[in-house]
Amino acid sequence: MAIEVRLAVLLAERRISGKALAEHVGITEANLSLLRQGKVKGVRFETLARVCEFLDCQPGDLLVYVPDQENA
Repeated sequence: MAIEVRLAVLLAERRISGKALAEHVGITEANLSLLRQGKVKGVRFETLARVCEFLDCQPGDLLVYVPDQENA
């Protein structure tokens, strides 16, 4: 099982820079890049809430469950 992070897609759709989002959320651009690539083990609810606030979205718009192919 895997959780797919759709942050890059939402940023592109809304034509918002990662720098603007990082500044609003209060994290570094490097950490935002890791989150965008799905290379983090977890995310604080506070961070998730600030991302959703800035992008005017729901957590389910950012994170998608993708089942393993072998179990499907």
